[in-house]
This record gives sequence, structure tokens and C-alpha cells, in this order.
Amino acid sequence: MIIKETEYTMKNGRQALIRSPREEDIQGILDYLYQTACETEFLLRYPEECGQYTPESEKVFLESINNSDTEAFLTALADGKVVGTAQIRWTTNLKLKHRASVGIALVKEYWNQGLGTVMMQEMIRIAEANPNILQIELDFIEGNSRARALYEKMGFRITGVRPNAIRLKDGTLLNEYSMIREIRTRGERTERCPSGAFAKGESEVNESTETSNESAPRTRGDD
Repeated sequence: MIIKETEYTMKNGRQALIRSPREEDIQGILDYLYQTACETEFLLRYPEECGQYTPESEKVFLESINNSDTEAFLTALADGKVVGTAQIRWTTNLKLKHRASVGIALVKEYWNQGLGTVMMQEMIRIAEANPNILQIELDFIEGNSRARALYEKMGFRITGVRPNAIRLKDGTLLNEYSMIREIRTRGERTERCPSGAFAKGESEVNESTETSNESAPRTRGDD
């Protein structure tokens, strides 16, 4: 699915471009995957695991998403580089098509600039445009309080926990929490995200927005 290109003015006054990925973005996305893995423990990949991503595999992956009717991928570009990505996907399975999964991550330098909010708004807008989708789901790792604050601001609530789901190199075990945002209840919409998803002037939490959602591999990057 191709998403319309949109410009967004960050809190620091600089411009960010948010759009579907293109072939010219591939190296930037690979660099981003490695950089974000170096910057936080709240992704499911370590930097040394990023070697699995190659220009060839990334091209196939991005083309598949751009041509898909059941998923979309956003790339945020600023200062000539990829600084964030977000992904949403769902299924046509009759018992599961009411659920969409999202994931998002940003380069640390661009936390607290409003990008997390506008990218999440766009993911919600895409879900709302699909009459089959009733709820949006994501996961986050214990300790990622910035991401949790952003998700709760966007209307998500915790619905479950997977105890000891994550094991760090030093042996530390962390829980993984599941969240849901309901966008329709009994056939009617709940409060919608503002149209014009990249609205300006919204309050923004200090955001490290990595999710560990299994259904959004390039945003949390573990597969």
C-alpha cells in the first residue's frame, strides 16, 4: 500500500518527510536498523544481528509491502537520512481480519520531535479507513516508559503481559506487554484520529517509540 507523501515540521523547526519507502531509501533503512539497535534495548534485535538485512532482501521486502493490500510502511526522512519507520498490517482471514498490528521506531536524535505522534496518527487513520478493522494491537517491552506514554496518549490500553518474554545478553529477563486501541465498538466508530493525520501543534511525550510487536518486523526489527 502506497501512502501519500507529507511534510511535517518538527519541534526543532526542521522539516521531516513522511512517505512510503522507495528503492533509493534502502541503504538508509539498513543504516537506520543498525543505529536504532545500538541505541536501545527495547528492540528485539542486537546490532550484530542486522547483518541478516541486505539491500537485495530489503528491496524484496519493501516492494512486497508497497504492493500489498493488507499492510503499509511509513518512512520518516530528515536531514538527508532515514530517522524513523512505522508499519501496520492485517489479514484477510475471516476470524482475524478485525485486528491490525502496528510497530514504530525512531532514531534517538529525533525522539521528542513529534514524529512518533504523527506516524501513529497515520497508522490509526489507515486502520479507520478499513471497515473490517475493529482494533489495533501492539506490544512493548518492560521499562520502555516513553513508548508506553505515547501509546496511552494515542488511546491504547494494556490488555496482557508475557512474563519473561525478553532475555538480554546479561541474563536480565523482561516482561512484554500487549496493548489494544479499539477503533470501532458494536459496529460504530470510537473517537477518530484527526483527519489530516500529520496535524501540528499536538503535545508530545519524550518518545522512544520502539515496539516489539511480532507483526511489524521492520519497525521493531527482530526477524
